[in-house]
Amino acid sequence: MVTAATPTRRERLRAATVEEIRATARRLLVEQGTAAVTLRAIARDMGMTAPALYRYYPSLETLVEALCAHFFDECSDTIEAARDGAGPDPGDKLFAACRAFRGWSMAHPAEFGLMFGKPLADLDPDHHEMSEAHQAGLRFAGVFAALFAEIWARQPFEVPEYIAPELASQLHTYVDQLGLPLPVGAVQLFLSCWIRLYGMVAMEVFGHLHFALTDAEPMFEAELEIAARQIGVSRP
Repeated sequence: MVTAATPTRRERLRAATVEEIRATARRLLVEQGTAAVTLRAIARDMGMTAPALYRYYPSLETLVEALCAHFFDECSDTIEAARDGAGPDPGDKLFAACRAFRGWSMAHPAEFGLMFGKPLADLDPDHHEMSEAHQAGLRFAGVFAALFAEIWARQPFEVPEYIAPELASQLHTYVDQLGLPLPVGAVQLFLSCWIRLYGMVAMEVFGHLHFALTDAEPMFEAELEIAARQIGVSRP
């Protein structure tokens, strides 16, 4: 049995500083918005010099990526906890996961905006590795995709009979990334359901439904039910 080495004092101090940098950046993001998250502002709040922060994050971009990865992981943890507390039925777990995603997003609009405000970086062209945020984003997507695959395995549902070749090739690549035993038609339906639900949550988080709704939750539930019916799942 291999025992993990006890972190040295220097390693513990570095880890604590990294956590403080991240917490400070998050506070600035929540209180003042994305534009307020700068290395200079973080250093000032922490009583450091801006150049000193470069020992921990070589650029603002790397810090923002680390923040996005942390937020994706935090959201995934919340969704997984809701899923695991919903009982054995995969349909019940899917409803719980979707509601948990909306709940976390509404409680953390600034974090949501940073996570989804721009596309995740693709594979590193030199090292063919995923960025930290990309890996965390795939974990987040994988929570929903795994539930989708579980529902498919229990009872395959109707999927599109024809998929345009230019779309099918992209879906093949995506299902390979997810590593799940789903046919391409099911992956198309998965993305269709996700676009519906994510779009609903994003519009609510950013306040774009006030023109019609004072309380968007019933509309979210209606959209969730429509998406669920497409895959043969009933509201729990």
